[in-house]
Amino acid sequence: MGLSLLTVRIGMDPPPRLDKALARDVPEDAALSRTRLARLIEGGQVTVNGAVITDGKARIEEGDEVAITVPEAEESHILPEDIALDIVYEDADLVVVNKPAGMVVHPAPGTPTGTLVNALLHHFGGDLSGVGGAKRPGIVHRIDKDTSGLLVVAKSDAAHHGLAAQFEKHSAQRRYLALCNGVPDASDPRLRGLRGVTFEPGNILRIATHLGRHRTDRQKQAVGWSGGRHAVTRARVVERFGAPAACALLECWLETGRTHQIRVHMAYAGHGLIGDPVYGGKRKLPHKVLPPLGLAMAQAFPRQALHAASLGFVHPVSGRELMFEASLPDDMTSLIAALTPPGADSTVA
Repeated sequence: MGLSLLTVRIGMDPPPRLDKALARDVPEDAALSRTRLARLIEGGQVTVNGAVITDGKARIEEGDEVAITVPEAEESHILPEDIALDIVYEDADLVVVNKPAGMVVHPAPGTPTGTLVNALLHHFGGDLSGVGGAKRPGIVHRIDKDTSGLLVVAKSDAAHHGLAAQFEKHSAQRRYLALCNGVPDASDPRLRGLRGVTFEPGNILRIATHLGRHRTDRQKQAVGWSGGRHAVTRARVVERFGAPAACALLECWLETGRTHQIRVHMAYAGHGLIGDPVYGGKRKLPHKVLPPLGLAMAQAFPRQALHAASLGFVHPVSGRELMFEASLPDDMTSLIAALTPPGADSTVA
């Protein structure tokens, strides 16, 4: 295995701990994340003034010389699979993929194969410098198995480090399109009285709560007010269906990015997503106000009607601002067409 040596001189007024001092003083172009540095320390790959240190909490002082041995990236244990991908953009540092509904992003005990990572490993072939010490794609953010749409994936440590920082700071732009039961509106007194729910100018719904593990079902997320993590979702109505309106197409955007965030927040607001088997709730679409075909398709829709439609970020290496869009998939387009009365044109392409 190839090795590279990085030498760092600790600067003025360092944090007292080795791991924190390295996180501050290791050059950005080394692309070593805090997690990677912690693993290198624990693995005996770091010396301070010539002595091996394996405790990240070890005391460090200004002027100390730290040598970090960085092993060459190892081959990943995940197997490449020849699975077709919709590549929206790719360069030497990253790839943007339009993920289909039904595909899991990363292998897990229940889904060891058939995932986006398996497909990307085949797509990249040998053109992958490695992330976190292994030759594998760097997953910066995820979307649920049955949500379609855009993801950015890093091909190198440098790209992974830069992208992860943007998602941590919530500076990456992500917008979703979703079909929900009912129509959220500022005139609804029920929503006006719901804790954490407000409306901003332009009839924009804002939901701010904490999100954490459900008390009894560990596979689910739940709204709370203490514990968990702060989460903010905004949504606006793009199109209404039915007379009176029975469901709506929403544009949703995230101030934070938590697991199942849009699905949980819309369900909390009483407007669960059409087809959502976990959070959709018991609300039934009214029979008399929607076209029969649209009603039947909505009732039988096999997944949450949610699509990651746009994604924007600053390229972590070149510094260019990038923005990508992905059209609605066929299943959502067909559902919208069926919900639209004959003779009326949908406003969504």
